[in-house]
Amino acid sequence: MEPAYQQAYEIIRGMIFDGTLAAGQKITEESLAAILNVSRTPIRESLRRLEQDGLVMQKRVIKPTNTMLSEIYSMRMLLEGYGAYQAAGNLSDDKKALLPECIEKAKTGSKEDAMHYNTVFHDTIMEACGNSYMLDAYEKMRTLILLFRHDVVFYDRPHLQEEHEKIYHAIVNGNSDQARQLMEEHLQNDLEFCLAVHEKQK
Repeated sequence: MEPAYQQAYEIIRGMIFDGTLAAGQKITEESLAAILNVSRTPIRESLRRLEQDGLVMQKRVIKPTNTMLSEIYSMRMLLEGYGAYQAAGNLSDDKKALLPECIEKAKTGSKEDAMHYNTVFHDTIMEACGNSYMLDAYEKMRTLILLFRHDVVFYDRPHLQEEHEKIYHAIVNGNSDQARQLMEEHLQNDLEFCLAVHEKQK
């Protein structure tokens, strides 16, 4: 069984992702402890971790700016573009077989399934980069990536899986340059969609 602080962390993170805790909303240990019916100790640990993740700042839920979105996605394009380039030459057969499975399950499953399998798709490609420093930078960005991926998935960004299919085919055909280009274009489309979603929410 997971520790109480880990359970609390995952619940609160989910509340931020789905908007139950709105962007910019002030949060306190007392209020969250009451909602989750736990003591303040696991809440305190959870909030510390959420601050490290970048989801909570100065006791408020993060309110992403257009600049933040653009900077995160610029970093992703550099990292994941290189990951796709490397994957076209280095991805193992079993990992290659995993990618179309992720695409199909993201198409046919629930929103939660789509979130999970989109994450597996991107992680599998990124792991092929073979650069521990890049992987460390990617891991540090993970929670913010998930936050923005939630917008992409739950607001039904058009052509999402079709773009994944094109990236997959470039990788299995060993076309490194095309894989990189397609990944960068895919993430640019994600960025533009997220910016439009955030503009509507103002």
